[in-house]
Amino acid sequence: MPSAYADHGSMADIARDKARQHGVAVVGGTAAASAPRRKEATISTADDEALTPRARTRSWDYVWRSGVAGGVAGCVAKTTVAPLDRVKILFQTSNPQFAKYTGSSFGVASAMKDIYLQEGGRGLFRGHSATLLRIFPYAGIKFLAYEQIRSIVIPSKNHETPFRRLVSGSLAGVTSVFFTYPLEVVRVRLAFETRRDGRSSLTSICRQIYNEHAVEKSRSAKLPTPPATETAVGSAAESVAPRVGLANFYRGFAPTMLGMLPYAGVSFLTHDTMTDLLRHPSISEHTTLPKKKNHPEGKAAPLRSWAELTAGGIAGMISQTSSYPLEVVRRRMQVGGAVGDGRRLRVGETAAMIFRERGIRGFFVGLTIGYVKVIPLAAVSFYTYERMKLILGI
Repeated sequence: MPSAYADHGSMADIARDKARQHGVAVVGGTAAASAPRRKEATISTADDEALTPRARTRSWDYVWRSGVAGGVAGCVAKTTVAPLDRVKILFQTSNPQFAKYTGSSFGVASAMKDIYLQEGGRGLFRGHSATLLRIFPYAGIKFLAYEQIRSIVIPSKNHETPFRRLVSGSLAGVTSVFFTYPLEVVRVRLAFETRRDGRSSLTSICRQIYNEHAVEKSRSAKLPTPPATETAVGSAAESVAPRVGLANFYRGFAPTMLGMLPYAGVSFLTHDTMTDLLRHPSISEHTTLPKKKNHPEGKAAPLRSWAELTAGGIAGMISQTSSYPLEVVRRRMQVGGAVGDGRRLRVGETAAMIFRERGIRGFFVGLTIGYVKVIPLAAVSFYTYERMKLILGI
């Protein structure tokens, strides 16, 4: 009997300790808490776990499924707007043959008609094979990275803030660009070409970019220079613009990284904010679909098609506006080896050149077509990603 009482006493002590840790009042040696408070704590914990189930998010099964969903979403979205993307690149890079269409009310339609007459329907998809080769890993890595980074930056509902959403999206965008940028340069170079005969293949474009180097203007007329000084100058020039190498595949990488920070960050922030607004209880019956039996536990109800497309479209419009000037600078740097003397320009030099040519408006050349392209691109991308997640059960 004494040992039984002793055991009972130790169990009571343990119960009191646990009650104190959870902030529950202890009355007469017994933990006491109202039923509503226990229910509230349970709901709060469930909400946190439903928001960011970190163990499930970091499983290999979730990783590959989210990567595939993102890759498919990117390919579907890019294919939808491929003709507009081709025209946009020609406008941004000031292609001489299409410069006459910039600034015109029907410039986009006229340019597309011109391309169709010269190159046929396939011309509107020039460089699209390289686009798909790049976009699948790019979009897959971007959405996958966002899910993983978000689970770390926003571990619970209490940490859900616009700034943390912005940071999560920005880091996801930078991660995806770092791994797929060379393919982006190849795609732009393929889209930039407008000649009918002797079009470059994917292999020849890669070889050409690898072997590009700055034109040595001093060779034709050299002034007498001490060997040591000449060697030093040559070494300095070589360090700025090496003759050949993989570095050529990263033309315009700096402005791309700078532009991706606001673009991806604002895109994910706006999309998540819009989905929260569209799931508000006052309108959720009109904007969300009923959950199916196999719907992942704790996951919010999916938005209806029009609501998901609206959230993605608004996200695309706002993110495009915030990053467009840097995108123009990036495009000009990417085609630097195909025009001019082949020297790789820095961000500041490229921006100054654009300003001298067209002033402030030069940084927004093609913005209208940018809206026309990015709004459906983002809408289709987010919509396909969310639907693919449902299909793959994540």
